[in-house]
Amino acid sequence: MSFRFKQFYIEDSKCAMKVGTDGVLLGAWAETEDVRFQISDVRFQISDFRILDVGTGSGLIARMMMQRFPEAEVEGIDIDEAAVEQARENGVQAYVSRLQEWKKEGGYDLIVSNPPYFQNSLKNPDKGRELARHTDSLSYEELIDHSARLLREGGQLALILPADKEAEMRQIAASKNLFLTHVTRVYSKESKPARRVLLAFRYQISDISRTEDTLVLEDDKGGRSKAYQELTKDFYL
Repeated sequence: MSFRFKQFYIEDSKCAMKVGTDGVLLGAWAETEDVRFQISDVRFQISDFRILDVGTGSGLIARMMMQRFPEAEVEGIDIDEAAVEQARENGVQAYVSRLQEWKKEGGYDLIVSNPPYFQNSLKNPDKGRELARHTDSLSYEELIDHSARLLREGGQLALILPADKEAEMRQIAASKNLFLTHVTRVYSKESKPARRVLLAFRYQISDISRTEDTLVLEDDKGGRSKAYQELTKDFYL
């Protein structure tokens, strides 16, 4: 199926995990203010700014990063060969690789990921979808450990997770010198519990403030809330 955004198209017919709200949220949210600060830092030139999308799938999040930071080097990795082929067709510099085996001389300034999230649950008979959804292929500990390995000092990791995984991920990240800078808890409606959480961490820099906020996706009429529209205004038609 093809999805049209303001500046690009995404085709996801070959991908186990399809284009969805989670990916759009992360791509639009991933630490806008802090990343701008990092880009303007005298240690880096904009042309040296590097972004990695882990589990890139169709390449949606990578394409959003390419739109937001057109001078940056954006790469995507995925263990699904068909997904990587699709991401390349969608204009992403993508590679078949596990994060555990990926190397980058000089490291990254920003790593983004909509990671596998099911643990110890019934497996899907669709092998590709199973790999994309279950942490067997990339545990939270491995995600944090190898993100820390690949990030430059001061670099950032931005994730979207089920809301009930927030405490676990924060604990694991803290053990690897990844310090929480921003939390956004995502609600489909104000009357329902949080369904997702967006988390941003900075590597080896702890003396920075932390922002905690919420995002409600639907308004009273079931449409996109004003806050959701504002966050995604550069992407959704």
